[in-house]
Amino acid sequence: MSDDRRTTPLEPEAIEPQMCSVDLRLQILHGLPFFAGLSHEDVAAINPLFREMGFEAGARIYFAGDNATRLYVVATGKVKLIRHTLDGQERVLDLLMPGDFFGTLPVMGETTYPDTAQAHTFCCVLSISAQDFQTILARYPAVSLSLLEIVSDRLRAARELLHESTAAPVESRIASLLLRLAERAGEERDEGWLIQMPLARQDIADMLGITVETASRALSQFRKDGVIRSGRRWIAIVDRDRLAAIARQTA
Repeated sequence: MSDDRRTTPLEPEAIEPQMCSVDLRLQILHGLPFFAGLSHEDVAAINPLFREMGFEAGARIYFAGDNATRLYVVATGKVKLIRHTLDGQERVLDLLMPGDFFGTLPVMGETTYPDTAQAHTFCCVLSISAQDFQTILARYPAVSLSLLEIVSDRLRAARELLHESTAAPVESRIASLLLRLAERAGEERDEGWLIQMPLARQDIADMLGITVETASRALSQFRKDGVIRSGRRWIAIVDRDRLAAIARQTA
């Protein structure tokens, strides 16, 4: 275990606030599912409606219960979504990568933010007001249709996660989480599918609603079985097929 931590297979990632160039902004906006059917000219016309915001690691972007006045998208860095439990603890719901959108608007069915968004690293975030988003919906009917599909997909994903959290064994849930992170932030290398981010075992435990001891035992077993390797800021999925098989296991 110590050898892996000394020799990370990835280069350190340096993210600074306010790094959103025009080209990067257009690339990020083009990738949003809302705008999948729009031309480059349409996206370029929409671009000025998005405000650029830089956040240092640990800064709160919005708090749960705040009025839902803006929709956000990660341009650089990483953002985590947090929900507060009844006993006052924080649970990490998700880690968002460049291109992921977060927050909500009344047009999406929620008038307040259901979670807290916090910068996980230095990040540049693009945001748009509810009023400007309404302008886009009125101007581009295709965006309205995409929005309906996105809201439906969000509800379906929430139901699937709820079922997974109540029916699947811990090892299966951790395997599923690692596979999701690999799909969104992984990079295929000789060592396997590499996920480079400041992701502690406590973060994994919080995202799944389990204890850090339980997460540590499962990850240690994955390492012993040769399914993953890991270090201080990275996890490598060595045997993706085997991890997928674990993810499919039921109680």
